[in-house]
Amino acid sequence: MRTLKTSEAASELNVSPNTLRAWERRFGYPRPMRTEGRHRLYTHGEIASLRDALKEGLSISSAISRARENLRADTPVLVGALSACELDRADAAMEAALALRSVERAVEEILLPSLHEIADRSGEASAPWAFAVQWASDWLNRARRLAPSGVRPLTVLVGDATRDEQDPDALDTWALELFAQRAGAEVLTLPVTGLVGLGDVLANFHPRAIVIAGSHAGDDDVARWAYAVRAASGPLPVALYRRGSRRPAGRTTGTLVLPHSPSAAQHELMALVEGRPAAPVPASEPSVERSASIAPVQLRRSASA
Repeated sequence: MRTLKTSEAASELNVSPNTLRAWERRFGYPRPMRTEGRHRLYTHGEIASLRDALKEGLSISSAISRARENLRADTPVLVGALSACELDRADAAMEAALALRSVERAVEEILLPSLHEIADRSGEASAPWAFAVQWASDWLNRARRLAPSGVRPLTVLVGDATRDEQDPDALDTWALELFAQRAGAEVLTLPVTGLVGLGDVLANFHPRAIVIAGSHAGDDDVARWAYAVRAASGPLPVALYRRGSRRPAGRTTGTLVLPHSPSAAQHELMALVEGRPAAPVPASEPSVERSASIAPVQLRRSASA
């Protein structure tokens, strides 16, 4: 993914850097990432899309609407590919998305909405949904294999409380796990129904926080599992991540309820793990990935896959 500094993006649009920042504040577009030094980086795809719209003589508000529409066009392409059971075309749709976005945004803006649209159309017990989930699971696993190993001395323990791979909560959980790994954490996922030998497994890890992901498992199962984890690893902070939860994000009875957005959830989770307050992340300022972006061609399935 090609990125531009503020001055480069402004030059591409033939405006001043101050004008570009004013558009960002007023319209939330273009959406810059932030380096660790808090410097803005714009994706070339968003800038190019806006540049082309402005060349048509549109006002800035109309040009931004047109640029957003052009970027959203990747979603129906992926939905169509998965609905037609065309794996290579689905991979190509995500490659096109990655050319314009970070991995996190490609997952959150294209992959997840496309999968949930298929669920809404066909139902969660349908063959199209099962096929789409299998493809998404494979794609996200490939992305995790290509993500760097944890660079921070911390492990996030995810208690999987989803029904199975067909549970819509599972998709968002996989996305959160990928985002946390790309942020530098080590992620260990275990089912909340597995108590036998849990202490032996945790003896080899030193988790800093627990995330209960999904809402299928019963409260008693979740409570017993969390108690067993804390008995083995100490009084760890607990967070809940449930896509369909009606509870607002924030703290409830001492437990952190993570936002529905995987990227926002990852931001708050890392703050929890590191023991610092989570500053709000404006929608127009997602954090830049710590590692180089995954090249689209790297995410193509191998001939043997």
